[in-house]
Amino acid sequence: METHVASEATTIAKGGGLADRYAAALYAHADESGALDAVVSEMESLGSLIDTSADFRRLIESPLIDVTLGTKAALAVLEQQGFGKPVRDFVGVISANRRLRALREIVTAFSSLIADRRGIITAHVLSAQPLNDLQRQQLRARLIEAGYGNVNIQEQIQPDLLGGLVVRIGARLYDTSLKSRLQRLQYAMKGAA
Repeated sequence: METHVASEATTIAKGGGLADRYAAALYAHADESGALDAVVSEMESLGSLIDTSADFRRLIESPLIDVTLGTKAALAVLEQQGFGKPVRDFVGVISANRRLRALREIVTAFSSLIADRRGIITAHVLSAQPLNDLQRQQLRARLIEAGYGNVNIQEQIQPDLLGGLVVRIGARLYDTSLKSRLQRLQYAMKGAA
């Protein structure tokens, strides 16, 4: 137990960001209360809710909404969506501390912390169009071949890529997008002229 608390203190000291500190605190609380797996699942759902619900996103991002009203509204939405008490309480604390606008960043930091603790490598994938299941499987297989065993793929759509993918794993960047290929061709043509 003492080692775990010392580990959390180290995490907080190293990860100086607000989102990292909140993520580490949630992790420590969920782990101590034995609800870590449930909290991990609900935090993933919370990230999806923020990404897919424009109304909820406006609620948490608006600086014009009173803290008390914003907290009540956010907690009502979470309760209606079936979120458990630990996640609702956590969002309540974030809102009471006037940090509701950072909720998505905190959810992402929590995801990264969980992945790090479980030895999962996160691949950030940019694509012009949403990937289908076959493309995800092929990408995962290629990443496993490249030596990345346990990979979590986080997708983001960026239409200006035109086609192909940009994959970032840690400090490594693999850019096979049509946009970058056209840029390289343009530079090559300028050099030949």
